[in-house]
Amino acid sequence: MSEHMPRITVIQSSPDVPMDRFAARLGGGVRLVLAFAGEEVPSLAEAGDAVVVLGGQMSAYADAEAPWLPATRALLADAAGAGVPALGICLGAQLLAVAGSGQVAVAAPPGREAGLVRVRWRDAAAADPVLGPVVAAAASRAGGGVVSRFVSMHADAVVELPPDAVWLGASAMYPYQAFRLGSALGVQFHPEASVELALRWAEGHDDVDTAALAAELEPHADELDAAGAVLADAFLAQVRAHAHAVRAHSS
Repeated sequence: MSEHMPRITVIQSSPDVPMDRFAARLGGGVRLVLAFAGEEVPSLAEAGDAVVVLGGQMSAYADAEAPWLPATRALLADAAGAGVPALGICLGAQLLAVAGSGQVAVAAPPGREAGLVRVRWRDAAAADPVLGPVVAAAASRAGGGVVSRFVSMHADAVVELPPDAVWLGASAMYPYQAFRLGSALGVQFHPEASVELALRWAEGHDDVDTAALAAELEPHADELDAAGAVLADAFLAQVRAHAHAVRAHSS
């Protein structure tokens, strides 16, 4: 791809919530911003062809604890409004919701959603540029229905979508598992996370049984890897198409 490799800015808010499997899937054009280590969140003009905001241990409102969050919310809002592909994962999805005037509940009453989450896709997801291939893969499984399985690990949750958002997916425990705001997609689950990473997260939470989580996740490891790969590849395809259109318009 050489000079046409898309440039993707990835914002990491916690040292223990990395790109994991997405590091290989998104290719060599990634600029990783270690916000937790003091690296500055760029403006949209500096961010390149796309933005990814990873999860984190803080809440979407924890500006005092994580002073980069206001700039991250602004970056997501700017990307969504400007047609720049963006992906918010877990905390990233919550930041996107807040940026669009939605609401997040800290320590939401249903409790922590940990382990294997079954995301049931709403009709609009089939036409989504990123989730459409994920939905198609789920629908093609014999007897699978339009449900995809992913890793989940969160206690905060989106409880009100932004007014202009499109609701795309739900789980039994939390309804807003996926939504789109303009050109930005928010997912509450972790498509980037391997089973190994999920188990490391579990060890850090007193309210999670790590052995039980391993028993739940490990039989589905290949399926989880595949679903995450489909989502990453579809996002990268969207990024490439956007970058190509921008370059064609400017030439």
